[in-house]
Amino acid sequence: MEACKPLAELMLTRSELAQKAGVHAETIRYYEQRGLLPPPRRTAAGYRAYSETDVARLRFIKRAQELGFSLREIEELLTLEATPGASSGLVRQRALAKIAEIEARIRDLTRIRDTLRRLVAACDGKAPVEHCPILHALHDDHGTHADTGTPDGNA
Repeated sequence: MEACKPLAELMLTRSELAQKAGVHAETIRYYEQRGLLPPPRRTAAGYRAYSETDVARLRFIKRAQELGFSLREIEELLTLEATPGASSGLVRQRALAKIAEIEARIRDLTRIRDTLRRLVAACDGKAPVEHCPILHALHDDHGTHADTGTPDGNA
């Protein structure tokens, strides 16, 4: 049981915390400045001392980032988690909004990929660079002709 361990065994330095949580020490400093991590306890000698609770919080932040949440959104999630009686429905709303945002990004990336594929298909790679349809499309105000998505307007 951790409560029986001496205080020294429960405390971690910033570098130990960084290693356990899989982040850089500078990230910890930044999260402290933003309020994502509470100020660390101090040893009698004045050194910062972190706990397993801090490890868990950093892992939460890291996982939320992997799922696409911004630091501002993560701060909101942490605030909700710390609010007694807060509804999980609020967390669910944040997750649904994130899904919608990700789906919009996927649509945008799919459109970009498809446009690039059309541009690559229009370029045989054998013409002089001044006749490159990819470069011509990049100089076009819209990147491609709106009606066909190709650099020359031909489907």
